[in-house]
Amino acid sequence: MTGNQKFPSDLLIVAGLVILTDIFVLVPVLNGSFIRTALGLPLLLFLPGYALIAMLFPEKSGLEGMERVALSVAMSISVVPLIGLALSYTPWGIKVVPLLTSFSVFTLLMLVAAYVRRSHLPADRTFEVPFRVLALTLISGVMGNPESKTEKNLRIILALSFLILIGTGAYVILMPQEKEPFTEFYILGTNGMANNYTTEYIQGESGTYIIGIANNEHKTMDYTMEVRLENESLPLPENLQHIRLAHNTTLEEPLEITPSVEGENMKLEFLLFNETEKNVPYKDLCLWIKVGEEV
Repeated sequence: MTGNQKFPSDLLIVAGLVILTDIFVLVPVLNGSFIRTALGLPLLLFLPGYALIAMLFPEKSGLEGMERVALSVAMSISVVPLIGLALSYTPWGIKVVPLLTSFSVFTLLMLVAAYVRRSHLPADRTFEVPFRVLALTLISGVMGNPESKTEKNLRIILALSFLILIGTGAYVILMPQEKEPFTEFYILGTNGMANNYTTEYIQGESGTYIIGIANNEHKTMDYTMEVRLENESLPLPENLQHIRLAHNTTLEEPLEITPSVEGENMKLEFLLFNETEKNVPYKDLCLWIKVGEEV
């Protein structure tokens, strides 16, 4: 850097926070800690925008301190969704690791660009965060030294901002939002995959399917099931007629079907009813089958 400029400690702190966040998200031993969330919030709401503003405005005269903070938040809120949108069009998709990598790379690149731009400015024009001055100001306020009305207002605004940030973080950490309740209902072939279904029969032959039900309703559920061929009910084993599942449990059971009539393009329906509605299926699946004459 030119002259006797000090190392940009603000850029170093931001880079350190980005790397620390990556460690707490990616390392299995650490990613279950609440620190992961505490570090993740700034990476989403502040750090990318601060790095971008530091790159765009390397001089002291560009922006005041509070303006930089406000614009950093605003730019982060703008940049983060754009990065997510761009990722949605890539093979990686919107997942934790691609998102974290993209936010981190963007922030670090902006920090490098900010460092380069500041290094080409004279020391008296280069922006820096006056950490020592801020600390002395805070100490002087605690010691009871007189301060102006503007300084008092700024101190109140900063205190409220930190309280809001801490409160938001605590809410996210302590009150995680439950996912929308739902039930998965699916059919698998005899190979345990969602393919190779038996769709062609000879009269008197049987076909086997694997019925899957996963309860994610956040409570124990009572289900009933019905299988119909051309609107005619087929016999079912007792364990599939009445099904009781605890939350976050999955049932997979084989079901043998023996069509009783011949025909082409016949609709084989698998109907699942929940405990509150017995007449309208909660979930329904169907296959189109063909049953030929016995040879």
